[in-house]
Amino acid sequence: MTETQQHTATGERADILSFLAERRHFLRFTAQGLSDEQANTRSTVSALTVGGLIKHVTEVEKGWQRFALGNGHAMDDIDFENITPEQEAAFADTFRLTDGQTIESALAEYEKAAAATDELVRTLDLDTAYELPEAPWQPAGVFWTVRRVFLHIAGETAHHSGHADIIRESIDGQKSMG
Repeated sequence: MTETQQHTATGERADILSFLAERRHFLRFTAQGLSDEQANTRSTVSALTVGGLIKHVTEVEKGWQRFALGNGHAMDDIDFENITPEQEAAFADTFRLTDGQTIESALAEYEKAAAATDELVRTLDLDTAYELPEAPWQPAGVFWTVRRVFLHIAGETAHHSGHADIIRESIDGQKSMG
């Protein structure tokens, strides 16, 4: 049996992979044909950009991969009552293309993160659960299964795809749907 055959998904895993693929398609579609300048354009009142949203979703997905593997969460080290200026700046940088970053490089990094998540969907025990980090919006003692993590990634991607679609439409009129 080849490695590809060993990791072919069926049933629930195939459904999760399909759901993730559909959500990712719409996010990537919003960037299609944009220049680096357009991808980093703030076209609404918010500070969000198409390139920055792709970069942000990539980083969020990587954080949830860490969690699904039982290695904590990217937010574990944040003291929400004493956030440092460095932490604020680092967080803000996850929402924009910074020096040397292009829409092409952001999309390539997103593809790598997506492939890594897809492999985890194929191989991890979906019923394994870990405690979420405590945060202002999250009390202690809440556990999520690995399955819930993957569904959350899809939801987060869909949420930000909507933002990206509005931003893109404001730039040049292109719509992801309709």
